[in-house]
Amino acid sequence: MGEFEANGAGQDVTLKTSLFTPCSALLAVLVASSFLIGCGDQAPIAASTGGQPEPGRTAPLKIVATTGMVADMVRQVVGERGKVVSLMGAGSDPHLYKPTRNDVRKLLDADVVVYSGLLLEHRMEETIQQIGRSGKHVFAITDRLDRSRLRPIPGSAGQYDPHVWMDVSIWADCASDTAEALAAVDPGGADDYRRRAETYRESLLQLDAYVARIIQSIPERQRVLVTAHDAFHYFAARYGMEVRAVQGISTESEAGVQDVNALVDFLVARQVPAVFVETSVSEKPLQAVIEGCRSRGRTVSLGAMLYSDAMGSAATYEGSYLGMLDANATHIARHLGGTAPEQGWQGKLVLR
Repeated sequence: MGEFEANGAGQDVTLKTSLFTPCSALLAVLVASSFLIGCGDQAPIAASTGGQPEPGRTAPLKIVATTGMVADMVRQVVGERGKVVSLMGAGSDPHLYKPTRNDVRKLLDADVVVYSGLLLEHRMEETIQQIGRSGKHVFAITDRLDRSRLRPIPGSAGQYDPHVWMDVSIWADCASDTAEALAAVDPGGADDYRRRAETYRESLLQLDAYVARIIQSIPERQRVLVTAHDAFHYFAARYGMEVRAVQGISTESEAGVQDVNALVDFLVARQVPAVFVETSVSEKPLQAVIEGCRSRGRTVSLGAMLYSDAMGSAATYEGSYLGMLDANATHIARHLGGTAPEQGWQGKLVLR
């Protein structure tokens, strides 16, 4: 069995993996205490004795993922060999999300727990780590990424911006890494996982090329993405945009008067035509920016809502990662003066 490294609280925490271990007595204790865990009391969980994968396993893996983006990735790779449940739905904010009692039960009942990592789900981090120490197979989808591809958070030594899915090429690498992690859980499905991951990678790289093309169609002076919180640096770096935000990387930070005034000055000077609110973040800070621009004689519109920390509603095109990034890029390009098809890359976007 391998070990997976999970970055947490500015340090690496090793989560030992032990698969399909019959630990019903431990689970009973954990379920009884799950209300306390869900409310934030982080009582230590004793480590289980471990075990080996069941030979000839035929039942689908029970996989619990944290965010919609992670769940969608795992579904693409695992196929019919697993059933994936996402804890967070459309509009959920992973920076602020705390696991409920039902969430903890789902985590305990899973064969595999997958999260994004890099402290995106930091209010869940201790619970996830405790689940890992109990003998559950746990890994972060960003565990194996080359750290040179990550964006360090200024002033936070050893911590990285967690919004890696905004760069489609990085997310494509996560597909391959997910296949390898699942292969370690279920060696019998290794070839299938790798094949499915490669197929999905091809789709992702096609999307990557589309996003690059339409963003470059925006006039250079207007190639500025202004959002509510700082989730789009990977997007901007990959596709050649400047990015500004009212709030910081985490939505726990609050925008002050100086932040709003500085952004107003920038928008007026650069004549940026639109700013964008996100589905998982309040639009109030951006409304203050728009009003500030209006008081300076500059009209700035509120563009279409973007998907940052959560995808769209389930069973919609925007409720998939491909649809999420297609929608973001298409609406950004169109609102900032670029050229993009009205219904997006695959002609599936809902007009809004």
